Amino acid sequence: MNRRVTVIGGGVIGLATAYALVREGLAVDLVEARGSLASATSFANGGQLSYRYVAPLADAGVPWQALGWLLQGESPLRLRMRLDPAQWRWLAAFVMACRHTVNRRNAAWLLELALHSQATLARWREDDGLQGFAWRRNGKLVAFRTARAFAHGREHLLEPDSQQVLGAAELQALEPALADAPFIGGVFTPDEEVADCHRFCQRLAERLQASGLCRLLLGRPVTGWVRRDDEVLALELGSEQLDVERVVLCAGYRSPGLALPGMKLPIYPLKGYSLTAPITAEHLAPQVSITDYERKIVYARLDQQLRVAAMVDIIGFDESVDARRLRSMHRLAGETLPRAADYERAVEWAGMRPATPTGGPIIGGTPYRNVWLNLGHGALGFTLACGSGERLARMLG
Repeated sequence: MNRRVTVIGGGVIGLATAYALVREGLAVDLVEARGSLASATSFANGGQLSYRYVAPLADAGVPWQALGWLLQGESPLRLRMRLDPAQWRWLAAFVMACRHTVNRRNAAWLLELALHSQATLARWREDDGLQGFAWRRNGKLVAFRTARAFAHGREHLLEPDSQQVLGAAELQALEPALADAPFIGGVFTPDEEVADCHRFCQRLAERLQASGLCRLLLGRPVTGWVRRDDEVLALELGSEQLDVERVVLCAGYRSPGLALPGMKLPIYPLKGYSLTAPITAEHLAPQVSITDYERKIVYARLDQQLRVAAMVDIIGFDESVDARRLRSMHRLAGETLPRAADYERAVEWAGMRPATPTGGPIIGGTPYRNVWLNLGHGALGFTLACGSGERLARMLG
C-alpha cells in the first residue's frame, strides 16, 4: 500500500506538489480551505512564465527607489504601515536583503529552480499529454520608455547569445500591436512562455482525480494539529480529525497562521491586481508577452483574452479589490495598448502573493520529522510551481 502524503493548500503550488507526488507513485490527500481549487492567488495572475526574469525584488538601491514610487500618484508600489509586528519584521528583513551580494546569490538559485521548472512542465506536457491551459512559447519582450532604462537593459542581458536588443522600429516589426506604444526599445527573450494558471490548476485536478491516488478534500480548513513530540499525528478539520503520515504545507500567505511551534515562516502578502479583457476580431492584441519596464505592468495573451497585471500593495491581509488601483490599470493599459482588447468588459481581480523578504521560496523540511514546506513563491508561484513540486516530491519519494 502506498504511503500517504497530505498536502495543505489547493493553489498552483499545492496542486503541482500533489501532481508530482502522484507521479512518484505516492497517495495524496489534498486539503483546501475553500470550496474550490485555485480560487485565490492562482486564479488570475499575470500569466507570464518568465523563467529567466526571476531576480528578487530585494536589491541594493531598491529601498530608495521604493520611496520614489511611494511619492507618485500612480505608483506600482503602495505601502500602508500597520500595527502589525509581522509586517515590521518582514520589511526589516527585506531591507537587510537589499544588498548586491544577497541579490546575486538568490537570483542564481531562483534561475536554476526556474529553468528546472520549465523543463518539468515540458515533461508533463510531453510525457503526460497535459494541455488545455493556453500554453504557448511566445517569447517575452521587456519594453523601455526612456533612454536611461533602455541602456540599463542592454547592459544587463541575461543570455546575450540568444536575447535580441531591438530599437523602436524593430519592436513594431516584431509586435505590430506596439505601433502606437511609446516605447523606444526593448529586449526580447524568445524562449519564455505564457499560460492560464487557473486552467492549468483545473487540468492538474482532473488528472489527480483520474489517477486513483488522490483525494480532494475541499471546504475543509485546517483548524489545528495533533502532535506528539516532533511528529504530527493528525490534522484538525473543525470537529473532524484527519490522520496523517506525512504533511506538506502549501497554504500560501495563510501558512504563517498554520505554523507549528518552532516553525519560522517569514511570509507576508503582497497584493497584486489584474484585468482579463476579451479579444475580438476588431482588436490588435500582442502575440508576445510584454513587460512595461518603467510602469511595472505585464501583458500576456491567453487565447482570446488579454491578461494585464501590475501593482504591489503591502497593506496587510485585506483581500478586497481597490477600485482606485484598478481604474489606474484601466487607464494605463488603454494608453499603452489602446487597441489590444475590450478593456470596458475586463474582469477585475486582486490576489495576495505569499512573499519572503529575500524573494526565494521555502522548500524542504521543518523541525517536525514528518512535516515539509513548499511556500513563499511571491509573484513567481506559477513560474516555479512545477519545479518546486517535483523537488519536494523527490524529497519524499
